[in-house]
Amino acid sequence: MKVQPFQIPKPLHENLIVQVDRAPMFYNQLHQHKEIQLSLIIKGNGKLVIGDSIHPFNDGDFFAIGANSPHLFKTEQTNEDVHMVSLFFTEHTFGEDFFKLSELEEINSFFSIAQDGFQLLSNKKEVTRLMLQLPIASKLSRVLLFLELLALLCKAKRSSLTDFKYPKVISDLAGERMQLIFEYALHNFHQEIKLSTVSALVFMTPNAFCKFFKQRTNKTFFQFLIELRIEHACQLLQKNSDLSIATIAEQSGFSSISNFNRKFRVIKGVIPSHFRKVIS
Repeated sequence: MKVQPFQIPKPLHENLIVQVDRAPMFYNQLHQHKEIQLSLIIKGNGKLVIGDSIHPFNDGDFFAIGANSPHLFKTEQTNEDVHMVSLFFTEHTFGEDFFKLSELEEINSFFSIAQDGFQLLSNKKEVTRLMLQLPIASKLSRVLLFLELLALLCKAKRSSLTDFKYPKVISDLAGERMQLIFEYALHNFHQEIKLSTVSALVFMTPNAFCKFFKQRTNKTFFQFLIELRIEHACQLLQKNSDLSIATIAEQSGFSSISNFNRKFRVIKGVIPSHFRKVIS
């Protein structure tokens, strides 16, 4: 349950770390690591919690997760395994000065772009092709694929994942508390959550809890909870055309449809019914 620096297993004599996950669910504990993580979701859906933000993920999505960014993938349960290919590396994977070479000037900006993480919005077909080749490529081919991948990502349209600016290395105690809070919210967002309940979960007074959470996410717990509920509602709107807006509001934790419509519009810019029409 602790959130401590997560050690990515590094194969002997290899600098780029390629990981293929195929299991009932993705690793769902809040964790962080020094490596930048590039992940292609081949199969699976759920929610990515990163820093101060929640994002849905679905088949074909691609994410870049910045170094030391606390994150977790919460998988929606199905009868099928999820599948993801990830690449881990740092700015110094090939030495201190490798990316300072004039020949690599075209991709040098990637490391500033990736600091806050991003979701890929364009060039998906080309990026998917490269990511799928990584697990079976030779060492030399893997390096060439990696450089081609960074060049594509620098040119692509992207959406930032988080504005998380708090010092990113989380202590064991703070990490354990954040994991408990996120896990409780992810499992109970569909029902009423009282501040007294969630603060007691981490043995804090409500006032101390509010300060603790705000310092580590740049938002209040209830702001985070509303965003979590709205993202869940978006997934229901996308995948369950037979459900009414009122039912989706209730299943997402809103007791009032007017409040649901209002909060949805604030976060997404449109009301739920319009959102459904646009994505259908």
